[in-house]
Amino acid sequence: MRLENKVILVTASTRGIGWEIVQSCAREGGVVYMAVRDQQRGGELAQALTSKGMWVKSVYMDAQREETLTAVAELVATEEGRIDVLVNNFGMGDPVRDQDLEHTSFDDFMGIIRRNLASVYLTSQAVIEPMRASGGGSIINISSVGGRYPDLARVGYGVSKAAVNFLTKDIAVQCARSRIRCNAILPGITETDAVRKHLSPEYSHLFLRHTPLGRMGTPQEIAAAVVYLASDESAYTTGQLIEVGGGFGLPNPSYGDLIEGMRPM
Repeated sequence: MRLENKVILVTASTRGIGWEIVQSCAREGGVVYMAVRDQQRGGELAQALTSKGMWVKSVYMDAQREETLTAVAELVATEEGRIDVLVNNFGMGDPVRDQDLEHTSFDDFMGIIRRNLASVYLTSQAVIEPMRASGGGSIINISSVGGRYPDLARVGYGVSKAAVNFLTKDIAVQCARSRIRCNAILPGITETDAVRKHLSPEYSHLFLRHTPLGRMGTPQEIAAAVVYLASDESAYTTGQLIEVGGGFGLPNPSYGDLIEGMRPM
């Protein structure tokens, strides 16, 4: 029960990594608020965990309506009198319109950046005062290895995640005196329903050739890192970008070619 009685707000949390974060935090004793757009689904999922003795509640947030990003944090702070942990899990991409510099319109580029940054900036801004008032807290941003390594496409997504990474460090420095920590988790390719649906076997193979552990990550492995950063075990950890990506990006560029046909050690 590493998160016993901690009030935790998790955005975009009805599917994939977000849903696993909710379950993991609730199992560890957290008082977990799911900030979601689909209230029917959110309510059903929350009830399923509540029936097992966990404390989970669904509240409304729509990242396309920026006022709700602030409102959801204010709601939780009012209901509980505190917020101990904020997990900024929302992030969006658009593989159809978000291509390379030449073929992505400026409006599409800026639209992705605005939504991915607003969901972190505004929600983090809204929890600073309640965290400060209760003696501190932990802000955890779910970013991506895509914010560190340039690609041939997804220019808006990559730039937005790079900005989230820098913002994470800024928040850590600016809020440290209030005992508010801020760290980011950078997943690599993670086996969610969305990835299984949209990722071609060919692209998956190419990506995993450059991932030393040779497999996709799981939502549970991302959630485990969140639990650590939400708990008091990480009380002296702030401003860190923690990659949970199986070592993607570590080897030299020829790694993928060299390991083809090699036996596992």
